[in-house]
Amino acid sequence: MIFSRRSRAGRHARVQEPRAASTGAATLSPAEKRRVQREAMLAELNLTDEFGRDKPVSGSIAAGPVDVAEPTGEGPYDFDDAPQAERVDLGSILLPGIDGVEIRLQAGEDGVIQQIVLAHGANALQIGVFAAPRSEGLWDEIRAEIRKSLFDDGVAGQEIPGRWGMELRARLRTQNGIDDLRFIGIDGPRWMVRAVFQGPAAVDPALGGPLNDCLAGLVVRRDDLARPTREALPLRLPEEAQRHQDELASKEAQAALEQVPRRKPSPRPRRV
Repeated sequence: MIFSRRSRAGRHARVQEPRAASTGAATLSPAEKRRVQREAMLAELNLTDEFGRDKPVSGSIAAGPVDVAEPTGEGPYDFDDAPQAERVDLGSILLPGIDGVEIRLQAGEDGVIQQIVLAHGANALQIGVFAAPRSEGLWDEIRAEIRKSLFDDGVAGQEIPGRWGMELRARLRTQNGIDDLRFIGIDGPRWMVRAVFQGPAAVDPALGGPLNDCLAGLVVRRDDLARPTREALPLRLPEEAQRHQDELASKEAQAALEQVPRRKPSPRPRRV
């Protein structure tokens, strides 16, 4: 498990336009404009260009080995209906431990976890869980908004029935080539899971392998608090990882105190 902090604010952080080159160009080239628009769109959808594949920043931690659980049934499950299995407790989300899957947690500057990304080989899966109405689903509405956001940025989204219902697939052209995304939404009792595949599994779901098992075995633990619709349900580090993170923070604070120079007492004036 990898934990890191973002250097910028949360999901609605705006992408700054690059400054004009030293040649004195006052406007962005068409290619630069497309790149800025794509980055802004990814930020609005709470995605990152590297989709969680960036190297850990300072303060990252690696937790111990995770117990491996065999996938059972078809989830995501509500906490009250979930079958017994070993899972990683992340607060509102409990993930099955699947061999070979790396869990990456991204937090804001305040330490609050904002994003969960699972990585396996060339594939990645971002998972988020949100408050939803008691009486009706949320995914149809969210999917339409994502599709419109993609269309406004010149990207055509295609709706295709999939394992968990209607999916939305999109292909982005980036400076590094083609980037495929596959959006999945699962409505539960007062919650909605949004999952986004990137990599070969975004084109062929059969290539998702263990990441499919992670989504099928996921459990949502919705608290009893009244929350606005679409509010992200709270996430946290596992207890062992949180203790390790607290120890690191304490050591860093102590080291900072030891580096503060001490003022020498001023000499007393001599009496005549």
